[in-house]
Amino acid sequence: MNAQSVPAVVDRAVFQAELDGLRLREKAHTREGDAIAAARRRLPMVEVDAGQELVGPDATATLLDVFEGRRQLVAYFFMWADGRPAQEQCEGCTFYNAQLHELAHLHSRDTTFAVLCQGPYAQSVRYRDFMGWDLPWYSAQPSLDSLLVGREIGLFHIVCYLRDGDRVFETYWTHSRGVEAMDNSYGLLDLTVYGRQEPFEDSPPGWPQPWGSERGHPHPYRVNGRPISQWARVEAGRSDDLTARR
Repeated sequence: MNAQSVPAVVDRAVFQAELDGLRLREKAHTREGDAIAAARRRLPMVEVDAGQELVGPDATATLLDVFEGRRQLVAYFFMWADGRPAQEQCEGCTFYNAQLHELAHLHSRDTTFAVLCQGPYAQSVRYRDFMGWDLPWYSAQPSLDSLLVGREIGLFHIVCYLRDGDRVFETYWTHSRGVEAMDNSYGLLDLTVYGRQEPFEDSPPGWPQPWGSERGHPHPYRVNGRPISQWARVEAGRSDDLTARR
C-alpha cells in the first residue's frame, strides 16, 4: 500500500482536534435529520382503497390484511424479473431486504413490515425461502397500477401507510437511494476511511474504488453473476429453483 492510499499519520492530539471539528458537522447532520423526520410526520395523507387485492400465503389478501391488525405498515415493493432464475433477480432489493432480520422492534411501535413483490407470488416466495428470510411476503401484482399510481412500476419503493379502523391512508413513499433507510452495511462502511469504495464518492486520490456500476467495475451488489448475499445460500446447498412447487 503506497503513501497516497492512506491518511496522513499524526499524533493523538491532532487526530482528536480534527475529529472534534468533524463531530460538529455530524451533530448538525443528525439534528437536520431529526427536523426532516419531524416534517415528514406533518405531511398530509391520501386515502387508498383498503380492499386492493394481493396474493399471500392464504391465497387472496387485501392491503388491509397486510397490516396484521397493527396501526402502521411499511411496505417494500420488491422488483421482479418474471420467469428469470434466482441469480437474475434484483440485486438491490436482495441487498436491502437481506439486512432486515428482526421485526419485533417495529411491532412494539404498532408497525408491520411486509414485502409487496411486483411479481407473482409462487415464484417470488420461493426466492424468499431460498434467501432464508422470515419476512411477511405478498404479491402486489393484481393491484400494482393502483398501489403505485403515479410512480414507476418496476422500480423499488418503500411506501408507508396508516390504518384508521378499516380505512387505509398513504403517508409517505420513497425510492432509489431513499430505501437506504433499510441498510446498515453502507452505514458502517461510511464510517471507515475507504467508505463504500465506489467511484461516485468524493475520496482523496489513490483511495480504492473498485466497486461501481461503470463498465469494468464489479456491481456494488453483485459478484460472479449473482447478488452477493446469494452465494452463502448456494454454498449451504439451498435450491434456487424458483419453478419448484411449494
